[in-house]
Amino acid sequence: MSKPKYIVGIDLGTTHCVIAFTGANPAEDEVPEIFLLDIPQVINPGEVDGRQMLPSFLFLPDMHDMPEGSLALPWNENIDYVVGEYARERGAEIPARLVASAKSWLHHSGVDRQADILPWDAPADAQKVSPLEASARYLDHVRSAWNDLIAGGDDEAYFLENQEIYVTVPASFDAVARELTVEAAQLAGLNEFTLLEEPTAAFYAWLDTQKSTWRDYVGVGESVLVCDVGGGTTDFSLIVVNEEGGALELNRVAVGDHILLGGDNMDLTLAYALRSKLAQQGTQLDNWQFRSLWHTCRKAKEKLLSDPTLDEEPVVILGQGSSLIGGTINTAITREEIETVLRDGFFPICAATDHPQKETAVGIREMGLPYESDPAITRHLAGFLGKHIVEGGGVSFPSAVLFNGGVMKSDALRGRVLETLREWSDNPDLRELTSADLNLSVAFGATYYGLARKGRGIRVKAGTARAYYIGVKSSMPAVPGIPTPLNALCVAPFGMEEGSETDINQREFGLVVGENAVFHLLASTTRGQDQTGEVVEDWVGEIHKVADMEKMLPTSDAEAAGTVIPVRLQSKVTELGTLEVWMVDSGQNREWKLEFNIREEGEEEEGEN
Repeated sequence: MSKPKYIVGIDLGTTHCVIAFTGANPAEDEVPEIFLLDIPQVINPGEVDGRQMLPSFLFLPDMHDMPEGSLALPWNENIDYVVGEYARERGAEIPARLVASAKSWLHHSGVDRQADILPWDAPADAQKVSPLEASARYLDHVRSAWNDLIAGGDDEAYFLENQEIYVTVPASFDAVARELTVEAAQLAGLNEFTLLEEPTAAFYAWLDTQKSTWRDYVGVGESVLVCDVGGGTTDFSLIVVNEEGGALELNRVAVGDHILLGGDNMDLTLAYALRSKLAQQGTQLDNWQFRSLWHTCRKAKEKLLSDPTLDEEPVVILGQGSSLIGGTINTAITREEIETVLRDGFFPICAATDHPQKETAVGIREMGLPYESDPAITRHLAGFLGKHIVEGGGVSFPSAVLFNGGVMKSDALRGRVLETLREWSDNPDLRELTSADLNLSVAFGATYYGLARKGRGIRVKAGTARAYYIGVKSSMPAVPGIPTPLNALCVAPFGMEEGSETDINQREFGLVVGENAVFHLLASTTRGQDQTGEVVEDWVGEIHKVADMEKMLPTSDAEAAGTVIPVRLQSKVTELGTLEVWMVDSGQNREWKLEFNIREEGEEEEGEN
């Protein structure tokens, strides 16, 4: 197969999917330009048109009620479901057939993400799919659209699956959610690609718009907060400007926890406000009408936030009963209502010490997405900055903010965040970095990242903010009453860049297989001098435990339980911040992997053969 013709960035969003692309091998004197793909999709029965965004909604119709060919696409005339704009519009009217927020469900560890559970709470006889399958269908639509438009349907050299692809995910996605994203892409026919964090991609998009002038906006020692409020999650990242050899460089030094709080929560809040207004007018909604209202509020919010000339947007809900004129319930929501509800409910003024409030858990609750109990994004921001900002050293308080996500199109909401940060920092000059497009920048940035990897753009270094170690039991003889010492073997030194790997060849270690064993992951923020392979014996006070993984690693048929095998170690920090420790038995050509999510300390992932 020939080399890739294009670099492609795919934003697999909670509410929209976007594709950006550029040539994979631009000439040295060429300034690469990044383009968007207009994605063909059904916008009305029997009508297909291209849109820059593919809404991440899947509608599962009763095909007996659909005219033959009404959902046909240029590459599939017999399709029995619909993805995109018509799915979103029709699904708002019949929510029992609409799959939404599949990306949020993909991260929900409390359900079987490969089981047919969506639409959630739909009738037992309704057609359902898994969060994995829904995500795969969005990506399959993207792949098919590309192949039809760019490859003409049959030129394999131009097929999307043969290009250099970057798929974005939330920075806080855990290893399981990332693996499921990979599996969804593979189900859609995309086997070779790289995952990239959405906030970092948004920052890359800003770099692309600024070109060489980015140094005019940030200086040495300053940090930039990326505030990404998407449809399903809120992500925070800190990027610091350093100087190396007289040149400025960028380092991503902190990533927030997974916060299931975003546009979905805001749409629901607006729906409650409208339901209350309708109730005061004597109109009561049943549960499915309320779900329809929830989806309709999303549409109204997006229109009002995207078009500053609109003052209000009509909201229409299918009625129940013949007494309703035209069989519908009609109301409207105003820009002022949206901005007031969202600003005061999700971005309240608070102190820098006001961290998220935890409510007492109710013993029995309905199953569903585990949304954050505290909806105040400003309090979550206070908690994030309080954890990562060190006065007098370390990371400085942000002097600039880059926003991302369609919600942040609102001047009022961005203004509230800036006002709050200025109050916390006592810095009236804290500034906003202008985003290219709050809906499209992630796809643009993913494509720019592909160029940067080829030396045609600025790289943001995303090295580890700690040194990481694996606990190694000492070979000293046992002494009564004194536990055998645990030494710390450095497997990832401070600042090890993501995407890099290293071999620990200095010595062999013994690996226990065939029975349960505990593997200790340790970390230090102070031992910046330790190198890969260094063993630290006296580490108390400088190195702390991060995670304990209990795992039984498989043996061969000829080996007894508890066999100790001599192995050499290899370590890798992946592009998404997981630490992989490989144990290699070169004699029998075997290897085992332990994977730790070093983005969310305290969580451990499965080891595998």
